[in-house]
Amino acid sequence: MDRLEAMSLLVAAVETGSFSAASRRLGVPLPTVSRKIAKLEAHLNTRLLVRTTRKLALTDSGAAYLAAAKTILEQVDIAERTAGSEYVTPKGDLALSAPIVFGRLHVLPVVSAFLAAFPEIAVRMALSDRNVHLVEDHIDLAVRIGELPDSSMVATKVGSVRRVLCGSPRYFKQHGTPKTPADLADHRCITLDVLAAGSAWSFAARGRKKSEQSVPVRYLLAVNTAEAAIDAAIAGVGLTQVLSYQVARAVSDGKLRVVLADFERTPSPVSLLHAGQQPLPLKVRSFLEFAAPRLRKSLPQ
Repeated sequence: MDRLEAMSLLVAAVETGSFSAASRRLGVPLPTVSRKIAKLEAHLNTRLLVRTTRKLALTDSGAAYLAAAKTILEQVDIAERTAGSEYVTPKGDLALSAPIVFGRLHVLPVVSAFLAAFPEIAVRMALSDRNVHLVEDHIDLAVRIGELPDSSMVATKVGSVRRVLCGSPRYFKQHGTPKTPADLADHRCITLDVLAAGSAWSFAARGRKKSEQSVPVRYLLAVNTAEAAIDAAIAGVGLTQVLSYQVARAVSDGKLRVVLADFERTPSPVSLLHAGQQPLPLKVRSFLEFAAPRLRKSLPQ
């Protein structure tokens, strides 16, 4: 059995979601894909994939084997091209995850420039406000906003963002401007929680960023996306608390104004996160070296 070929078939099947899609990608007959992956499982004496009518899912053993197989295949590719005196050029598919608005505003321009600089790399960019699992979701790099829990993941800080309270000039003209967080009891609020009967926003004591206070607010409007909350705030419906990058354009254009800046919490770090496999795949290292300085230029530190 050619184990490298079987690894390549397994990787393609997982990345495309089916044996038939892997067959089309690699130009290998469908029965061959199924037979060789089955032989690989028999050789390993373990099940790597769970086959359903909708998609393929990795078992725990399969997830671990897939990560190792990807590293092995990339190292073999580098070794072969190096032995042939070919300049080692980053290549392959790079899976990247980022929050929706942050990804569109800050990450996508960097990715566009990266693709121009590294034409042999193709990027699969998934925008989602949930924290994906890098190994289970087959993600090479993820952009995370917020403090990171201790884990085996490796993080590179590229900047920070603030959580700000803002409203439209029209709203402040009609309802006044809050001077302290306690004043929010008398204001119309737009929250990002459609399920809770009430909500609370966090602030810091004046001049004491690490001392937090939770302030209950009554919502006039509750929505489930930041974009909707921002649009409602621009329309004068009320005040909302969102991340600074989400309203940067509206604030710059004068459509929104930030208030209670003295009560803002410590800014949240923005990090590029990867699983920390060694040696680090060349495509991942190339993106880190390319993206990190560019994101640091566009974000406060």
